[in-house]
Amino acid sequence: MSDPSALPPFSVVIVAAGKGLRADQPVPKQFASWRGKPVLRHSVERFLSAGASRIVIAIPDGGDDVARQAVDEDERLSFVIGAETRQGSVANALHALRGGDTDHVLIHDAARPIVPLAVMERLLAALTEHTGAIPVLPVVDSLAVEKDGVMDGSADREVLKRVQTPQAFRYEAILAAHDAWRGAPLAGDDAQVLRAHGGSIALVRGSEDLRKLTFSEDFMTALPPVRTGMGYDVHRLADGEELWLCGIRLDHPRGLAGHSDADVGLHAITDAILGAVAKGDIGQHFPPGDEEWAGASSDQFLAHAVKLAAEAGYTVGNIDLTLICEEPKIGPHRNAMQTRIAEIIGSEASAISVKATTTERLGFTGRGEGIAAQAVATMVLQA
Repeated sequence: MSDPSALPPFSVVIVAAGKGLRADQPVPKQFASWRGKPVLRHSVERFLSAGASRIVIAIPDGGDDVARQAVDEDERLSFVIGAETRQGSVANALHALRGGDTDHVLIHDAARPIVPLAVMERLLAALTEHTGAIPVLPVVDSLAVEKDGVMDGSADREVLKRVQTPQAFRYEAILAAHDAWRGAPLAGDDAQVLRAHGGSIALVRGSEDLRKLTFSEDFMTALPPVRTGMGYDVHRLADGEELWLCGIRLDHPRGLAGHSDADVGLHAITDAILGAVAKGDIGQHFPPGDEEWAGASSDQFLAHAVKLAAEAGYTVGNIDLTLICEEPKIGPHRNAMQTRIAEIIGSEASAISVKATTTERLGFTGRGEGIAAQAVATMVLQA
């Protein structure tokens, strides 16, 4: 799981100066609405939440008003007029970063709205040994070489990679590479510019989430405004264990046993959120046999599920949780539980419902052998 506070200091250049004509939108695609807000705003918000010290956005000449309307005002944001080519726009933005304490810079295409934090971590970590780093994905299809409309050979897909952005660089190195470029500024990306200047470029694992919005069809995939997921979890009660329930510790003779802190309430909510956005289940993200999560606090699991939902374009609308047990009594702790869950997911406590029931002394919960929890998460499309 990724932690923004673990990232080294970095600045960002976002290239948003293109016309985006193939997307067939009323405005350049980087300013068009996608998943409820302008495409540009998605990546800007992600970089700001990850701790970017400065973001310079290259925009079209005359596009100042539409660009400012596309993002929320922030003192870390500034704009620069782009050039006729992408390479020229990046050079303008890099020069606009001068005068700060920028050591590392991420250069990103605005048309890629989702930027996973884990990819940023991998890119910036690679700069300890290399002057540049780019995210790549394997080529999964067979490749043909074409000549005059017919197949003229094949290419080895094992040595080919799909290149994405953001691309990471040591600031002074990429600035020097752009300044040293001779000839037409038509390099496909900044990694090519740095490589031509003798830089070393690491390849790190990218993400399918980093897909680029290019055609009108990319904007026609309308997400449902509301999605619902269900979660269910069970843990046994055991002597010698602490009892953690809904993110708070309860004073009780026995606690829940499991690989983590076994908080059935948070586990059920986590699975409900993951299910709502089709991101698997808690065991996929936090395998019970992985020693990294031995005794871990379950609030980490829930926070991670909320982050994945946000990357998919959704925020928590409300949570309905039912705890099934004979003991402890939930009523005295209900308000504290709702408040703690709301803190973890970043919502109001009024959006969280915590209820309790028994099984009338039937089954394992009725015999006091364990506690079960079931949750329903309603996720709403982010505005």
